[in-house]
Amino acid sequence: MNHALILPILLPLVTGASLLLLYRLPFGVQRLVGVASTLGLVLLGVWGLAMAGSGEYQLYHAGDWPAPFGIVLVLDRLSAIMLALTAVLSFCCLLYASSGSGTDKRGAHFHALFQFQLAGLNGAFLTGDLFNLFVFFEILLIASYALLLHGGGRARSRAGLHYVVINLAGSALFLIALGTLYGLTGTLNMADLALRVAEAPPEDAPLLAAASLILLVVFGIKAAILPLLFWLPRAYSASSAPVAALFAIMTKVGIYAILRVFLLVFALGEAPVNATAWAWLWPLALLTLALGGVGVLGSNSLRTLTAYLVILSVGTLLATISFVTPSSLGAALFYLIHSTGMTAVFFLLADLLGRQREEGYDRFSAIGPIGHRWLLGTLFFIAGIAMVGLPPFSGFVSKAWILQASAQEPRGLWLWGVLLSAALLTLVAVSRTGSNWFWRPADMAKPYPLERGPLVLVSTMIGLNGLLAVYGEPVMDYLELTAEQLLDPQAYIAAVLPQAIASAQEIPP
Repeated sequence: MNHALILPILLPLVTGASLLLLYRLPFGVQRLVGVASTLGLVLLGVWGLAMAGSGEYQLYHAGDWPAPFGIVLVLDRLSAIMLALTAVLSFCCLLYASSGSGTDKRGAHFHALFQFQLAGLNGAFLTGDLFNLFVFFEILLIASYALLLHGGGRARSRAGLHYVVINLAGSALFLIALGTLYGLTGTLNMADLALRVAEAPPEDAPLLAAASLILLVVFGIKAAILPLLFWLPRAYSASSAPVAALFAIMTKVGIYAILRVFLLVFALGEAPVNATAWAWLWPLALLTLALGGVGVLGSNSLRTLTAYLVILSVGTLLATISFVTPSSLGAALFYLIHSTGMTAVFFLLADLLGRQREEGYDRFSAIGPIGHRWLLGTLFFIAGIAMVGLPPFSGFVSKAWILQASAQEPRGLWLWGVLLSAALLTLVAVSRTGSNWFWRPADMAKPYPLERGPLVLVSTMIGLNGLLAVYGEPVMDYLELTAEQLLDPQAYIAAVLPQAIASAQEIPP
């Protein structure tokens, strides 16, 4: 048993608790502790990628209780990718929040809440148990409630109330689904549940299908899929820039849960339970993608535009995942990495630009002079190219891979049409923003100060997107292996429940 596997959860959890107890320390010390903890998570993310690269499952049994009776953490390629992506993104967001006058000073306990958020995220990616997935969901959601309200204000309070209500409803549905599954199977360990669901008698099939669809609704709320997405634009655009940038990974938690649960728990047996979920997911994903494109074009501020870009990325991911092939899953994971990083960049860039506006915000209706026009305009131009999906950045690579994978599918033409149309709308919206802000207005007589730290950080994040394209081939190889591992649930079951190897092999895929 590898005890290091619990560190991505334990490190931020202990750090957050320590920061709460030592909140009277100088603020600089709190920043240092938070940044050091997050840097440690980056190193653990790199370690996780290396450990999972061999294809072997790494397990941690809490209290040395064997599965399915005890809590088990499972590291595979998918969870390692999500851990590393979360660590790098959170490190950049925390540095941005801590730089200069930083947004971390605008409310109490920012750094403690940030660490609790990371503990919940990492736990959700590592857990091998549905009930503990619920627990970690609640940890990250409770922390996100406070982070969204960080800094105060009427707009954040209204958005926060909507966000809390919709997620509380999702949590209640989650418990209903878990109670149904436990009542039918007697277990919530994912590996054990997969075996029990596959062996369930025919009379239990309707209830199992109902539980799976309830879970799809729950994960759809987290991922922001139509019609469960209307909380997102207001919540993301109202929160502070580094918090909104961190929230770029929040929708991906829902997508991760869909992948993990519907490709493992409901994927076995002669008539897999997940067939109904995939049938619903395809049209809803296309509608989400289309709505994201329309929302991008109709946005009245750069933050709202970026929030709809998050929705657009969710629709693209879920539509691609719906093909359930190694090629489509690999392409979706590549796009997941790209879209998470670039939407975070746009949230931070919106804050940088808003600081240079005389009005102090990023609404398109108040066009006025902007300071440091050429420098920020160049940065926005490069970020816009990467976000839209033009070469040479990773957005082009990921979309080309998605189109290539979908071309082999009978429904692929639908995805081609909607995805390319949404990309065109995004190009128009981003071009309009750049023209209004950087082409028309004259320079301000006295530009507002431009802090170097945030500028360098945003530039570095854009550079990382370029590196993702440069090193696209080895990344693609890793992601294709990840997709193949996802489509082999028997291997997961054999690793978590060695005593069930024979039973797992007898179940038709």
